[in-house]
Amino acid sequence: MSFDEAPEHRLLRETIAKVCQDFGPAYFQEKASSDEPMDELWRALAHAGLIGVNLPEEYGGGGGGISELAIVCEETAAAGVPLLLLLVSSAICGEILKSHGTAAQQARWLPPMASGQDKMAFAITEPDAGSNTHRLSTRATPGKGGWRISGRKWYISGVDEASAMLVVARTGEDAGKRGRMTLFIVDTSAPGLSKRRIPVEINLPEKQYELFFDDVWIEDDRRVGEAGQGMSFLFQGLNPERITGAAIENGIARYALARASRYARERRVWDVPIGSHQGIAHPLAEAAINVELARLATAKAAWLHDRGRPAGEASNMAKFAAAEAALRALDVAIQAHGGSGLASEYRIAHLWGLARLLRIAPVSREMILNYVATHTLGLPRSY
Repeated sequence: MSFDEAPEHRLLRETIAKVCQDFGPAYFQEKASSDEPMDELWRALAHAGLIGVNLPEEYGGGGGGISELAIVCEETAAAGVPLLLLLVSSAICGEILKSHGTAAQQARWLPPMASGQDKMAFAITEPDAGSNTHRLSTRATPGKGGWRISGRKWYISGVDEASAMLVVARTGEDAGKRGRMTLFIVDTSAPGLSKRRIPVEINLPEKQYELFFDDVWIEDDRRVGEAGQGMSFLFQGLNPERITGAAIENGIARYALARASRYARERRVWDVPIGSHQGIAHPLAEAAINVELARLATAKAAWLHDRGRPAGEASNMAKFAAAEAALRALDVAIQAHGGSGLASEYRIAHLWGLARLLRIAPVSREMILNYVATHTLGLPRSY
């Protein structure tokens, strides 16, 4: 195994940095404060072929994998403009459709996703199911030539920016009364579908919604894969979500440490840079070590996924490590700035909310620890 970064990956990072030069943290803060999506950045990345870097070339994508998409996620975050919807549209929906969609579905949905002309949301979470996907109650009932979907979803990102979404719905039960799930492509403007914005304390360009499906009719050609078999390939999208979520956290951490290190080199209080004092230097150095470990874990998880190998353990570990490392990096970066760390002009604290969100979503740290305890250590399940 070589730890030299591939030349094409170095070029990819340079390209992303060049695109992001025209945006940066001020742009992110402006969009978050004005309650607007980062459409200009999305279009600029799409023009450079970066939004669909993991999608097949025949549909306008870059022909790469999650390794490449993770680089896009990390480098945009490192530039101060993290894009949450890359996790949803390109990572989850793109990966599922390119692996399990029909030829017609791929031809219809992947080209506009790859070009950046459209986005796709992902609707799985429900208020009464929590982390137990088998308890999802949103149900799809078969009819003549199609399905009727009824139920409720919440904390769904990007519904206001996407023309369609991938919906996980219950279509039956197994012998143990656990839900059999099926995936459907549903237009965000479908009759019978309504949405309510969920107010949150985190200030982000992306918004969260609660969805209500009131007998929403869809044709059977919107079903992805066999009915009742959605759980068997759902992690084709959920592992990439964990990996790209980790990548965003890694980028946020790099961004925070870069700004803190520069400040610590320049700021003088007792005639020497404050970075020469171990009380400042050591926390930053320790945070840098943890970030590098998280980046290695993320690269391993992406490498496994792209080669079709089991990636659940590695994806969960990467997501856990990156979330913890990012929050620690932000904390020590703010502390290094003293009171100025909370000032808007220093552009650090505004990213804490997103980093904290990604410690909960798309899978909580507690569920990751449960996973590692049972799958890695062979301990009995508590649930």
